[in-house]
Amino acid sequence: MTFPSLPSLARISFLALLATAGSATGQLTLEKDDVVCLIGNGLGDRMQHDGWVESLIQKTHPDHQLRFRNLSYSGDTVDSRPRSQGFTPHERYLEDCKADVIFVFFGYNESFAGESGVPKFKKSMASMIDKYRMVKFNGETPARFVLFSPIAHENLNDPNLPDGSANNANLELYTRALAEVAEEKKVGFVDLFHPTQELYESAESPLTLNGIHLLPEGNRQLAGVIASALTGKQAKAGKDLEPVRQAVLEKNWTWHNRYRAIDGNDIWGGRSKLAFVDGQKNSDVLVHELTMLDVMTQNRDAGIWAAVKGEKFEIDDSNVPPPVKVISNVGGGSKSSSAAKEGSTTYLDAKESISTIKVPEGFELNLFADESRFPELANPVQMQVDTKGRLWAACWGTYPKWEPLKPMNDRLMIFPDDDGDGVADRAVEFAKVHSPLGFEFWNGGVIVTSQPDILFLKDTDGDDKADVRIVLLQGIGSADTHHAANNLLYGPDGGIYWQSGVFLRNAHEHPWGPPLSSGSSAMYRFDPRRYTITHHANNSPNPHGSSFDRWGYHFANDGTGGRSYQVRPHGDSFKMFPLVKKEVRPVTADAIISSTNFPDEIQQDFMLLNVIGYLGIKRYDLHRDGFSEGDVDYKQGEIWGTPTDPFLQSEDKNFRPTDAVFGEDGALYVSDWHNVIIGHMQHNIRDPQRDKKHGRIYRMVYKDRPLQEKVKIDGEPVAALLKNLEHPVDGVRHRTRVELSERGTREVMAEVAKWVKKFDPSRKEDGLPLLEALWVHQQHNVKNEALLEAVLTSPDPHVRINAATVKHFWGPADPTKGKAIPAGRERKAKVKVPAHLTREEGKAYELGARVFMREAHCVTCHQADGKGLAPAYPPLAGSEWVQGSDERLIKLTLHGLWGPITVKGVHYDPNKGVPPMTRFAELLDDKEVAAVLTYVRNSWGNKGPAINKKDVKEVRKAHSKRSTFWTTEELLKDHPMEKP
Repeated sequence: MTFPSLPSLARISFLALLATAGSATGQLTLEKDDVVCLIGNGLGDRMQHDGWVESLIQKTHPDHQLRFRNLSYSGDTVDSRPRSQGFTPHERYLEDCKADVIFVFFGYNESFAGESGVPKFKKSMASMIDKYRMVKFNGETPARFVLFSPIAHENLNDPNLPDGSANNANLELYTRALAEVAEEKKVGFVDLFHPTQELYESAESPLTLNGIHLLPEGNRQLAGVIASALTGKQAKAGKDLEPVRQAVLEKNWTWHNRYRAIDGNDIWGGRSKLAFVDGQKNSDVLVHELTMLDVMTQNRDAGIWAAVKGEKFEIDDSNVPPPVKVISNVGGGSKSSSAAKEGSTTYLDAKESISTIKVPEGFELNLFADESRFPELANPVQMQVDTKGRLWAACWGTYPKWEPLKPMNDRLMIFPDDDGDGVADRAVEFAKVHSPLGFEFWNGGVIVTSQPDILFLKDTDGDDKADVRIVLLQGIGSADTHHAANNLLYGPDGGIYWQSGVFLRNAHEHPWGPPLSSGSSAMYRFDPRRYTITHHANNSPNPHGSSFDRWGYHFANDGTGGRSYQVRPHGDSFKMFPLVKKEVRPVTADAIISSTNFPDEIQQDFMLLNVIGYLGIKRYDLHRDGFSEGDVDYKQGEIWGTPTDPFLQSEDKNFRPTDAVFGEDGALYVSDWHNVIIGHMQHNIRDPQRDKKHGRIYRMVYKDRPLQEKVKIDGEPVAALLKNLEHPVDGVRHRTRVELSERGTREVMAEVAKWVKKFDPSRKEDGLPLLEALWVHQQHNVKNEALLEAVLTSPDPHVRINAATVKHFWGPADPTKGKAIPAGRERKAKVKVPAHLTREEGKAYELGARVFMREAHCVTCHQADGKGLAPAYPPLAGSEWVQGSDERLIKLTLHGLWGPITVKGVHYDPNKGVPPMTRFAELLDDKEVAAVLTYVRNSWGNKGPAINKKDVKEVRKAHSKRSTFWTTEELLKDHPMEKP
C-alpha cells in the first residue's frame, strides 16, 4: 500500500493551521513526560483497539516517555456526552489524568445538523477550549489542544450503504469550521477529511467498515497522516512498528477496563452503596480495583517506552496494591442473602446432578459436556449450532467482570461430537472474548458481545481459531454486565437481535444519521449488512432471550419479571404483547420446539428457562389461531400460551439453565451455569462464592423416535441451500440462512428466482417456502414487491401475517428512513382537562399527558390507567408519593428512586426483582417535568396542586451534581410522609 507524500497532504489540508497555543511553527511540540488525552467520538474511541496512532507517535518521540489516555466515547458530541449514572464526569477524568495535551475528535455526529448547525458547533467548540484552558488539568499550565477534523465518508459502492456524498458535503463544512475555531483560539488543527479522501482513492481494498468507521488497515494509514502532520516529517506505520503496537495494546487493555469499567452501576452507580458483610460495599471493592488498574496501566507505559527503543522489558506488577478481601454473605451473611435463592456450597458432580433432573415419560438425558472433562466450560451463558452442526458455547469465566491481576478466561468454545454418540469429544477455544453475553453466526464469522463493544470474529485458515477481530459496533451499555446486550439471534428478516436492560446507556454511531443514544430497557435490532441500528421494542427491566417460530412470529422475555411477550408490528415500530401468564421468575432464555426427534404434538411449543425456585424448563402450548379466556381476547396471529406439565425440572439447587438449543441431531441441548449464587445484586460483586469453575451441557432426546437426519449446509451450492429452506425443522432453515449470509447477493437472487418458480402462491403448502424466499430478499436487502404481493395472498393466514411484517419493515419501520430510536415518540391520548385547573395549568396538563405517553417514559411501567404492573411497578393512582411533598416528587422524578418502597400499603422490594425508577433529568426539561407531574397529580382520581416549572428548576439546580438514585430513606428523612 502506498502512502501520499507529505507535500501532497499539505496541499489538500490545513496543515498551516497546526499550531500550539502561542506557537507559529506549524507543528505540535510534544514535551517530555506529556500526558496526551483523547476525547471525542467513535473515531478516537476505535483508535485504542488498533493502537496504530499512539504507536507511531511514540515511535517518532522515542525519548519523550509520553503517556496516552483515550477518553473518547462512541456517540459523543461536544455538547452531549451521555453516561450511565454515577460515571465520572469527563472534566474530572482529564484532571485525574493530568492532561497536558488534548486530542479532540468531534464533528461527525454534529455534522448531521448540516450547514445550519455550524454556528452552534463552532460556538460550543470555542467555549469548550476556553473552559478547559481555565482548569489547568495538570495543575500548572493550560492544556494544549489539537483539533482533528472528521474523516471523509468512504464510498464503498455498496447498494446496502449510503454512498457518502451527502455526508461528505456536511463533513467538509465541519472540517472548515474546526479549522476556523483552531485559528481563532490559536490551537493545533489536523485536517483528516481531505487526506482520507485521497487514501480512499488510492486504496486497493476498503479502509472503512461501513463508510465512516475505519478498519484496522484504515487506522494504520491514518496513523501516518496524523504523525506526519504533528511532526512535520513523513511518518509511516510499517511492520517494524509491531513490537511497539503490541505494547500499546497491552496498555490499552488495562486502561480501557479502567476508563470504560464494565458493571459501573456497582462501582459508582445506584448499586455501588449496597452493603454486605460488615457493611462492606461494592464500591469499597471496585473503586479500589480502579486504583489497581491505574498502577497496571502506568507499568505498561514503561513497556511502551522500552519497545520504542527496541529494548526487552518484562512488566512487573508487584507494585499493584492487592485486592480488597471480601467475605461471602452466602448462607445469611447479610440481609440480601436468601437461602431460598441460593444453592449449596457443596457441589454435586455432573453425573450426580443429572440424576436429580426429571423429564417427561419417553424422554431421557445424558451428559454432553462438563467441567471435569473440559475446564474451559465455566459459566456457559449462550449456545449456538454452526453450519457444520457443531455446538458452540459462550463461557463467561470471569463473571461478573474480569478482575485485575487474574487471567481473562472468557471464551467462545466449540464442542465437536466427532463420533456422533451424543457426547462431546473435544473442546476447541475459538477466541478469548471478555464478557461474551451473546453471540450469533453471520457472514462466515461470529458476531459476539464484548461490553462495551460488539465484535466480528472470523477464522480464515480453517484451524477453528479466530484470526480476524474487528470492532463491529461500539457503545453497548455496560453499567450492569448481566443486563447488557444478550442472547444474540439472527432473525429471518436479516437483523441481529438482542435485548438490554436498566441502568444502561447505549450510544451507537452509524452512517445513516445521528447516533442512537438510548437509556431504554428494550430489544434492539442491528442489520450488519446495512449497518442500521434501531430501538425495536420496549421491554423492562431486564430482558433476556428471544426466539422465532417457523412462521416468523417473534417472542421475547423480561428476565427479572418472568414475563414473556410476542413482538408485533405497532405504529412505525414494534411492541411487546403478553404471551403467557407469569408463573416463574427469573428467566434466562426461551426456545421453540422444532425437531423430528420430538413428538409431533409438542412441535412449535414455547419453552421458558427459569433459574430460581422452579429450576428448569417450562413448556407452553401456543394458540396462534385466536384465544379467549378471562382478560385475554386474542385474534388470529395474536398468540397466547397456556402452560403444560413441567418439561424439565431439577432438584439440584445449583442447577441454573441458561440456554436451550436443538442440535443437528434433533436433540435438545441445555446449558447449566451451575452456581450456588445466581443473584447479581444480592451478593458482593467479588463474593468468593461466585463460582468460576462449574458448567455443564445436558442432552435431551425422545427415546421412541429416531434422531434427526443430518442436513449438509456448510459450503453447499446456493441451489441446495434454497432446497434446505423447505425443510420442516426451524434449526435447519436458520443455519441455512446463516450460510446464505456469506454468499454473494447477485448469485443468491438469481437462484431464488429459479427456485420460486416451483411454488404456487394459491397453494397453502407453498406459503412457507415463498415466505422463506421473501425473507431471503429481506436478508440481502433486495425489495421484491411482486413477490411480497403474491405472498400476501397466501391461503395460509400465518404466512400472510408475517409477510405483512416484511411490508412493515420495507415501509414505516425502514430503519434508514425513520428515527433510530422512537423513545421520544408521543402516543395520541384523549385528554379531558380537570375543571379545577386554571387555563395555564390545563395547558401543562395536556403537555404532561403527551410526555407521560411517550415510549420508554412513564406509561411503559405505570400504564395508561395509572395502576402500574404488579409486582414490579407501583400504581400512581391514589399514591401517597404522588400527592405529597412537591419537592420530594420532583427529586425522585429528576434523579430516579432505588430501594424498598411502600405504596398504598404494598411493599416493593428490589430483592424481589423491582427495578429502580428511571432518572428523567436528562430526558425532560423543566417545563416537561412540571407538566407530567401536574398530569399525574390530577389523573385517575388524583387531585392535587399543579407543579411549577420554576420549582423544578430550583430543585434541579440544588442537586445538579447528584449522580445516583435517591433512596427511600433519603427522601423520607428530608420530606417525611404526610399523615392522611
